[in-house]
Amino acid sequence: MADTLSICSWNINSVRARIDIVEQLLRDEAPDILCLQETKVVNEIFPTDMFKRMGYVHQVLNGQRMHHGVAIMSKVPIHEDDRFDWQANGEARHVGVRLDNGVRIENVYVPAGGDVPDRDVNPKFGQKLDFIERMIQWSSGLGDKSAILTGDFNIAPLESDVWSHKQLLNVVSHTPIECEILARLQASNDWVDIGRHFHPAPARLYTWWSYRAKDWAESDRGRRLDHMWMTKDVADKAVSHRVVEPARSWIKPSDHIPIITEFAF
Repeated sequence: MADTLSICSWNINSVRARIDIVEQLLRDEAPDILCLQETKVVNEIFPTDMFKRMGYVHQVLNGQRMHHGVAIMSKVPIHEDDRFDWQANGEARHVGVRLDNGVRIENVYVPAGGDVPDRDVNPKFGQKLDFIERMIQWSSGLGDKSAILTGDFNIAPLESDVWSHKQLLNVVSHTPIECEILARLQASNDWVDIGRHFHPAPARLYTWWSYRAKDWAESDRGRRLDHMWMTKDVADKAVSHRVVEPARSWIKPSDHIPIITEFAF
């Protein structure tokens, strides 16, 4: 019988501020591996004890004070510890590990890119595009390595990945230039977008709703910003993918929800 493994990715928007709902997720869903983005805490004061108490004794942290930050918490052994500086400025936006079976997990937090989709007037937008260009260079050189690339990509690439394609065409996260560069990243290593593998477009599959909405569920102006991609050999082992939408209504929620893929290795 194949071993089952579940991997969850979640932009938590401050792990210390939302530690209660992280514990709720671990209790309710019990993923084997949790990839967190936007942890907003330096490694020295990361709340490691709760995770250990819940069985996540294998921990790899890449923290930063008040901003960014990524972490991988695991019940199963994880090895190596890569931290790629795709932002080229030292920001904590990536951490990578290897499972016992040789599969790599790359956990990434792509920059949001500011509000104006023009690199000449908004340097943050240019930094976002340059970040993904560096990811493309890395991805193109992976060869036949088995890998999972997951996290907050901050881009909703398909028309059905946003509540209104027409109204968001000039909004950062769904502009044509962002969708095109993300498509280039996907093509650079023939990545399988496992969310759309199990829930083909135009199925509704949002992972983010703005805090600005008075009632996020009623207005449902969602976007699919969080993704899990994998090489074809790994995708062949995937048995399900789902989003944990109720988490958007938990106490003090993140504006993102967890995504979970289950595998039979």
